[in-house]
Amino acid sequence: MQILKLFVNTKLELKKPHPCGSCQFTVLRVGSICRIVCDGCGRDMDIDRIKLERAVKRVLSTPTGQS
Repeated sequence: MQILKLFVNTKLELKKPHPCGSCQFTVLRVGSICRIVCDGCGRDMDIDRIKLERAVKRVLSTPTGQS
């Protein structure tokens, strides 16, 4: 399994939608526990990095200057 490079303000699409119906999230904090916020309703949540990496369907955008 390859480690996913995550940065603050990275837009992600997850496999399962949030209860509000949106599948798009923004990364607020990166570490062993990441904080993401739902782009649909604005709810933020903490999630283990390993669990987040398994839940990511695709990376929609990364902040400029990051690769």
